[in-house]
Amino acid sequence: MIKKILFALFVAFIMASCSSKDITITSPDENVKVAFALNESKPVYSVKYKGKDVVLNSSMGFVLKDKAPLTGNFKITQTKTSKYDNTWEQVWGEKQFIRNHYNELQIDLQEVDGDQRKMSVFFRAFDNGVAFRYEIPEQESLEKFVIMDEVTEFTMAGDHIAWWIKAYQSDRYEYLFTESTISEMDTVHTPLTMETTDGLYVSLHEANLIDYASYAVISKPDNKLVTGLVPWSDGTKVKTGAPLKTPWRTIQIAENPGDLITNYMVLNLNEPNKLEDLSYIKPSKYMGIWWGMHIGKYTFWESPDLGATTENAKMYIDFASEQGVPLLLIEGWNKGWTPQWYMNRMHKFSFTESVDAFDLEEVVEYGKERGVNLIGYHETGSNLISYLDQVDDGFALYRDLGIHDIKIGQVGSKLNMKEWHHGQFGVNYYRTILKKAAENKLAVNFHEPIKDTGERRTYPNMMTREGGRGMEYDAWSDGNPPSHLATIPFTRLLAGPMDFTPGIFDIMIKYREGRRVHTTLAKQLAAYVVVLSPTQMMAGLPENYEGHPALKFLLDVPVDWFDTKVLNAEIGEFITIVRKDKKSDDWYLGSVTNEEARDFTVDLSFLDEGKKYKAEIYADGEDCDLETNPTALDISEKVVDTETQLNIKLAAGGGQAIRFTPVQ
Repeated sequence: MIKKILFALFVAFIMASCSSKDITITSPDENVKVAFALNESKPVYSVKYKGKDVVLNSSMGFVLKDKAPLTGNFKITQTKTSKYDNTWEQVWGEKQFIRNHYNELQIDLQEVDGDQRKMSVFFRAFDNGVAFRYEIPEQESLEKFVIMDEVTEFTMAGDHIAWWIKAYQSDRYEYLFTESTISEMDTVHTPLTMETTDGLYVSLHEANLIDYASYAVISKPDNKLVTGLVPWSDGTKVKTGAPLKTPWRTIQIAENPGDLITNYMVLNLNEPNKLEDLSYIKPSKYMGIWWGMHIGKYTFWESPDLGATTENAKMYIDFASEQGVPLLLIEGWNKGWTPQWYMNRMHKFSFTESVDAFDLEEVVEYGKERGVNLIGYHETGSNLISYLDQVDDGFALYRDLGIHDIKIGQVGSKLNMKEWHHGQFGVNYYRTILKKAAENKLAVNFHEPIKDTGERRTYPNMMTREGGRGMEYDAWSDGNPPSHLATIPFTRLLAGPMDFTPGIFDIMIKYREGRRVHTTLAKQLAAYVVVLSPTQMMAGLPENYEGHPALKFLLDVPVDWFDTKVLNAEIGEFITIVRKDKKSDDWYLGSVTNEEARDFTVDLSFLDEGKKYKAEIYADGEDCDLETNPTALDISEKVVDTETQLNIKLAAGGGQAIRFTPVQ
């Protein structure tokens, strides 16, 4: 049962002039401490964890266009503190019930002279981090204004190790992570994860990003990290007016890296669910005529090898129906695809007209008769002028056909070949489409998206998204190294679910000479537990699944969870996660490693006390070798309980997947 909201406000009004005296607030467990002060009338803040410096005195405020900056000349007019403790239920996700527990500090500022403009800063201190945002109340002098820079700093307490991807690149977030000190960093995307010189783990990100630019992190001397708002094409950052609430800037803190993964601060900082009708939002696995296109078996465009034909669709539907897979994605069904569709130009697609070889209505009906629903697909090519002209008709078509899931792609280095995907223009575009999708009862999978900042809590039809380097890169590039899957849980996945598209059994790709997947088969299975996604793809070809004993795990493993725990973890090295099924008492384990073989023991204390469980183990085979024999797989069973010490042996680049089922 959801706990009753325990909400108690206690208000302390402090009238003060410009002062450098610290105003502090601590987390409920008193481990996290935030201090705010005016340093020569300029706002600064700092953060400590258990007495250790995490963020040293760091500047705050805004640089405005054609107006004086909001960075100084302030006095404190009032402060308020409050406490909040409540437990809420996710519609779907990695944990069904989430506690939202924090202490809040509000500081109201006003300029000493001039226009005497007002600004407030809100801090929330959680047991595992800090969030803060700015609010600018309604006032005549700031009715409309343009932000040129947000002067928000994170002055770190040391030259920490960081895992990052460079911002402002043509493929958005789809790059491998670099490990370096922050002094060696470029301008980078968030989440930005660091291991501090004090042995803590810190991740910078943001939450509740609405009608604002997302930010990249700019590395400056002396361990100073600065928010760099993603600009419009005209160089401005945010076009806005009072009243204004910025996104929350988040600083997640942990004593071990696995605790970053079970930190739900970003979700807690978003508004509760706004959707009344949740009937169409169904976490599910799906198949697709997708991997065949990426490996060259099929084409996206009309050709003798077109993937999106009625015949191919029925073949996939038959297989999905036999296996009980409820969804099928078909890309390339609509007119407009060419061999150059992905080039950076204003390519035009139709979102209502089928190609000659594909009968949309016939395929939809055929699928319904066999219990398989279609996932609609819209590839915009980042031509949003054309897409927004057609989107209402495209959504209406799917609604009328009874389609309730959609994948929407925005391939292109910039939206409309002009604006960054992650600037204010893109933020507003993605939110607009998400709301339209909800109006048409469509659950969304965004590719080439804006980064996740927790909006899935408010709009749970926001199921999953790409926003990172997924499995497709193994089809037509040098691929993802084994360390990639051991890195993204602590980086990209801290933002939210990812449509990573695992499940490839044909590791040495038959249709693409010289390309391969850089994992073992067991690691492909483990990815379904390690990578969170409520819409999880079984990306492989039906012919490779047919009759394979490993298929059972893909069909068994859920996508919606009651609880999540991390058993062991080291960023870029290895991770072992367990998740409990939301609809049963089963637990699932996924363990993956980088290029190094591992042999370790985990205890099973997460299982229910007094119960025996059957463990179905899918492990790298004794003769498994990443280069010469990556598909070697040992499948075994054993009875375990909370007292069991379970040995997990991983080949180089390998993994292990386990299902734990209570023994009757």
